[in-house]
Amino acid sequence: MLSKPEAPLSAVSEAFSTSRDGAATGLMLAELDALGRTGKPLLWVQDTRAAQEAGVPCIRGLAALNMPLLRVAARNAAEALWAMEEGLECTSLSAVVGEVWGSPKALDFTATKRLSLRARRSGVPLWLLRPDAQPDLSVAPKRWRVASAPSAGNVLDPRAPGKARWTAELFRARGAKPGTWVASHDRAAHRLDLVAPVRHGTVGEGASPPNRRTPYAVGGGRAGA
Repeated sequence: MLSKPEAPLSAVSEAFSTSRDGAATGLMLAELDALGRTGKPLLWVQDTRAAQEAGVPCIRGLAALNMPLLRVAARNAAEALWAMEEGLECTSLSAVVGEVWGSPKALDFTATKRLSLRARRSGVPLWLLRPDAQPDLSVAPKRWRVASAPSAGNVLDPRAPGKARWTAELFRARGAKPGTWVASHDRAAHRLDLVAPVRHGTVGEGASPPNRRTPYAVGGGRAGA
């Protein structure tokens, strides 16, 4: 039996990615959609390098979340951290997203502890996106490594891409068992599905059947079959 991350959104979640394809951003948005549509604004903080390399959030694409977007363009990591801390003091926000490129000195263990304390005090969750960064010391209860995976099949055209999927490794999870899944977002059900990756079965007579792909849902929705 697979274990899954705890349903409640952690005070601080970190997502590491080595690509510029938005894999970590996709996973973050899917979890926010699955865990509640509060109607409160979403504060998105980016440092200059993150905006240059990954682009700015698309307001039209975020409309389905029912969270008005407030974006802060910070010049560097230190200013981005300050904006995140200030945002986490505001209980009128649904969540704070902080996007910091690489591993700047300002984003150290002490900085993550300050962010965590403010998030726990206010109840406003923080997603810290870390493109092109090394997973140094952090107090974040949930830490992910995310990469793009081949898309699902397209039922209308087998030559066309289907639903986006990501390889999501939860390498640190306080209160849950770490693991690796193929993640996808069910937009209609507002659900994040975590499915066991396909593994090779044993070859030969009497071999055990290959591992079944069992989806899990994060949030209020139920997992699909």
